[in-house]
Amino acid sequence: MPIAEYVLKVASRCNLACDYCYVYTMADQSWRSRPVVISAETVRAVAGRIGEHAAAHRQVTTKVVLHGGEPLLAGRDLLDQVATAIRRELPNTTVLDLRIQTNGVLLDASFLEMFARHGIRVGVSLDGTPAQHDRHRIGPAGRDSYTDTVRAIRLLRRPEHRDRYAGLLCVIDVEHEPVETYEALLEFDPPAVDFLLPHGNWSAPPPGRAPGDPGTPYADWLIAVFDRWYGAPRQETTVRLFAELVNLLLGGRSRTEQIGAGPVGYLVIDTDGSYQQDDSLKSTRPGEPETGMNVFEHTVDEVLRHPDVRARQLGSAALADECRRCALVRVCGGGSYPHRFRAGHGFRNPSVYCPDLQRLIRHVARRVRADLLAGVAR
Repeated sequence: MPIAEYVLKVASRCNLACDYCYVYTMADQSWRSRPVVISAETVRAVAGRIGEHAAAHRQVTTKVVLHGGEPLLAGRDLLDQVATAIRRELPNTTVLDLRIQTNGVLLDASFLEMFARHGIRVGVSLDGTPAQHDRHRIGPAGRDSYTDTVRAIRLLRRPEHRDRYAGLLCVIDVEHEPVETYEALLEFDPPAVDFLLPHGNWSAPPPGRAPGDPGTPYADWLIAVFDRWYGAPRQETTVRLFAELVNLLLGGRSRTEQIGAGPVGYLVIDTDGSYQQDDSLKSTRPGEPETGMNVFEHTVDEVLRHPDVRARQLGSAALADECRRCALVRVCGGGSYPHRFRAGHGFRNPSVYCPDLQRLIRHVARRVRADLLAGVAR
């Protein structure tokens, strides 16, 4: 499967110190040896490889997410150069979907004016109410970051910038009240919301999740939000996890790494030009995302032949035996790949979140099935 989405690391450092960050607080500390920002030479090589791959596979759309660290630390001029270079190298027949994921602290009108020229859409990380957000997303010297983040979101919501606003990303904390968290995000009228499970695995469990325990704290949290979202008189926003669950239950194909058993179609490129698998694999063990390949010496097609990349394109064939026997496998897909890791056993395990995923999927299926049957009865 060709690569249709790239996560391009334009900065390897951050101006926040979020306590759950897989880049800085978990097993892999390779950020320390990466260039602080991507160089002009690397930008040209990256753009050439992306364009080359799109042309070879006659791709209709290529998605590039500018990422970090905190990508705005790269500065306006460098981000302008990145966007210009990628668009220049893509075939005229390929549409570029260009986005940036930011904590928002540095976002201002001059960034947004440049983003408008390039059609760059902006996702912002926000974890709920001020107290919820500032519990984990900590600024320099322990400063709160909520005020600066909200200032950026309000700027995005202005009529002249609204079409740049892609949505909000929230990392789940089961100690926070779920509906209160969701409604705090709704205050900012987001086009979409992504709820992310905290990164963890069998050897380094996520908060509140004891490996093998049948309890379902994350499902309980998400079900409360799902019922609030699904039961609203009108859809107030798209919640991507829930929309994907409904899509998969109705026979669609997965468009996210969190769930579904489809082959992986994206690649990470770091500030030094190295190709990596999903960089959230840094939460498992040092060096896990590395392919040993880079944009200067290798094409994207060569990366597709890497054994680990090939394994992740096998879909359900790469799952643990108990996952393949499970009735929910088509929807669950084994869960997010990093969450399957167990030291000494690799990734051929169920997700550490398996009980949560099963309970959530069954709950969503019951709600959707009931509505479908009620529609048929009418």
